[in-house]
Amino acid sequence: MCGIVGYIGFREATPLLLEGLRRLEYRGYDSAGLAVSGRRGKPRIAKVAGRVADLRDAVDPARTGGTGIAHTRWATHGEATDANAHPHTDPGGRIAVVHNGIFENAESLRAQLTAEGAVFASETDTEVLTHLIAAALEAGASSLEDAVRTALRPVEGAYGIAVLDGQRPDELVVARQGSPLVLGVGEKEMFIASDVAALVRHTQRAVFLDDGELATVNAEGYRTSTLDARPTDKQPVTVGVVEEDYQLGEFPDFMRKEIAEQPDAVTRALRGRLDERFATVRLDGTGLDARDLRSIRRVKFLGCGSAYYAGELGANLVEELARIPADAEPASEFRYRNPVVESDTLYIAVSQSGETLDTLAAVEELNRKGGRVIGAVNGVGSAIARACGAGLLLHAGPEISVASTKAVTNMSVSFAMLALLLGRVRDLSTANGQRIVTALRSLPGQIEEILRAEEQIAEAARRYADARNMFFIGRTRCWPTAREGAQKLKEISYVHAEAYHAAELKHGPLALIDESMPSVVLAPDDELFAKNISAMEQIKARGGPIIAVTNTTLPHGLTDTVIRVPHNSPELDPILLSVPLQLFAYHFASTLDRDIDKPRNLAKSVTVE
Repeated sequence: MCGIVGYIGFREATPLLLEGLRRLEYRGYDSAGLAVSGRRGKPRIAKVAGRVADLRDAVDPARTGGTGIAHTRWATHGEATDANAHPHTDPGGRIAVVHNGIFENAESLRAQLTAEGAVFASETDTEVLTHLIAAALEAGASSLEDAVRTALRPVEGAYGIAVLDGQRPDELVVARQGSPLVLGVGEKEMFIASDVAALVRHTQRAVFLDDGELATVNAEGYRTSTLDARPTDKQPVTVGVVEEDYQLGEFPDFMRKEIAEQPDAVTRALRGRLDERFATVRLDGTGLDARDLRSIRRVKFLGCGSAYYAGELGANLVEELARIPADAEPASEFRYRNPVVESDTLYIAVSQSGETLDTLAAVEELNRKGGRVIGAVNGVGSAIARACGAGLLLHAGPEISVASTKAVTNMSVSFAMLALLLGRVRDLSTANGQRIVTALRSLPGQIEEILRAEEQIAEAARRYADARNMFFIGRTRCWPTAREGAQKLKEISYVHAEAYHAAELKHGPLALIDESMPSVVLAPDDELFAKNISAMEQIKARGGPIIAVTNTTLPHGLTDTVIRVPHNSPELDPILLSVPLQLFAYHFASTLDRDIDKPRNLAKSVTVE
């Protein structure tokens, strides 16, 4: 959840650290801080409760030093205060540490250290590690690397850490367990970050650390090893993104930019995968041939938040097109219920970043039990991608805004392709296969058509922006889309929204309907259209305002606002219906003057439980 940046080389570290933090601020923005090498064997620290801009204002412009680490925080242990901001130091001020993750046994370690006379300056779990590293050095550790290795042995939980020793400013030590860390390889300089976003301006060569791996970094390069000191031979890879991918360009914020990028993102997801000849798709990255596909008797999607809702949509598509039982489950719950792992089930781990801790833990549980699991991720080289070894690369491109848009759309498109592939090795006819291929090919242009109607959607959002509660209503195929629409509104506008199956209104929620409770109703032209009309009539009879999202004509006077989308195919219509809900949430939140890209209490990549 937090952002880590580090630099060692021939340039001044402070400007590079501040720039890197700015690019990683979507990972946490409660507080920020940095430590750079200084005189007398102590790193110089600056940290504030607030945004990276506040840290920039607080940093002495004369601060110099060629080695440094920095951090932007999403609070877990302790409130967002100056004292709890990272970096943290040992009492002597020699060791500085930045940390992403949670030490689960921090309280017991703190109690033990306190009993031995240690004095703590913060409420954080991270400060425990500074004491342990300092104690290891005092006990005669031969190097900072050995001291860090010793200090990590009693630690339980997830972490990505970077450590600076003020007495040895010519090296940094980093380690990861459950939280991402990447090394950027330059010319006589090295970079450290929790995301390649902070690196690509300076280098395209990156080393992705694995769990249980540690690296010692200096200006000339790096060496990697396991936590039990076995050397590892990690080689740099070329990252497929450039600095321009992380620039706003003409857009006011990243969410609006990423909504606009969806036609291109979907085009990338489809490129080279549609097979007109056999009315199917090619998904070579899954590592599954026709015989493997025919052996699958169940499909289960595992994800968190929007990825979970996309998994629900994917499960519906698999059942409808392939006639295989399928469902979705929150990855956060999967491993805790001692799941029955079946050899003929295909498990799909869904994560934009590929670093979501709960989803990664589910993958590890499946691997331990011999399950067949593939990843559906946007992060090349991510932990989930490496743990699965095969899967569906989403090709959405970098996504910065906390509220996911283009990645969720590409998840849905990828799951539609998987459902088509499974269907065509079974009983889905050539004609229906060709119909779905044609429908997939139409999606980018149809999304562009929806985006051209943005002002109408914005007007609807402004009209209802004084509402304090909303319903999002859909049936069968559109139920996951309704859930995702409610999620988007909640997370960026802070307005309460709930999704309901349309038929469930009369079983309780209808009691909440009055003139102050607008309902967004998804009403595509499908076999349940008449049922959706009936639900709207029930809302209308009780004075509830109705915003209908549809691809057909509705009875006159039934709705207060209509948002129209193109007709694709019944199976894929929910993908198109989700796009205006993104724009509705965006303009709703903009009207309320919310911080669109950085909603309160949230961060982009959830790498803690």
